[in-house]
Amino acid sequence: MEFLGDAVLGLVVTDYMFLEHPGFAEGELAKIRASVVNASTLASLAEELSLGEALQLGKGEEASGGREKQSILSDAMEAVIGAVYLDGGLAPARRLVLDLLRGRIAESADGPGRHDHKTKLQELAVQHFDGLPRYAVLGDGPDHDKLFSATVSVAGVVRGQGEGRSKKEAEQAAASIAWLSLRAELDLIGHLEDSQ
Repeated sequence: MEFLGDAVLGLVVTDYMFLEHPGFAEGELAKIRASVVNASTLASLAEELSLGEALQLGKGEEASGGREKQSILSDAMEAVIGAVYLDGGLAPARRLVLDLLRGRIAESADGPGRHDHKTKLQELAVQHFDGLPRYAVLGDGPDHDKLFSATVSVAGVVRGQGEGRSKKEAEQAAASIAWLSLRAELDLIGHLEDSQ
């Protein structure tokens, strides 16, 4: 069922973006779609809808925290979209998808990649510090409930720390803090230079 839901989801989002943003290049549309149609976003939607509570899981999956697993939640969300499509056709499936994702699509269309803090930090570091950020990540806790903490250094100085349920999430959190800090520092330096 999630296979069908995935196809319906992709069609609805692609059609909506194509009609709403006719001036966007194909590459821009692809980036927006990828930022919206992914396991992380679908799992987040499933959590917002408390979908995990309605899942029937085997004993092993139940014991290992399956109701909170991103892969299971995203598959369940796709299955719901597929079921709505089978039950009512494309119009209700489209309405469901857009009710859930319209805001995220608009946010992503305002600036493709703007929430990718690692990329923004990398661009800033290369431009102003002639080097790439370096990440150190540690995980703590059992496999089914692991928490990761990350630190990021730019030019040998720790600039940000963050936590998350995955390495990627922890690195993004650390990069966000580092980017904001460095951006403020560079803005201050620019302001001081302008006033002299």
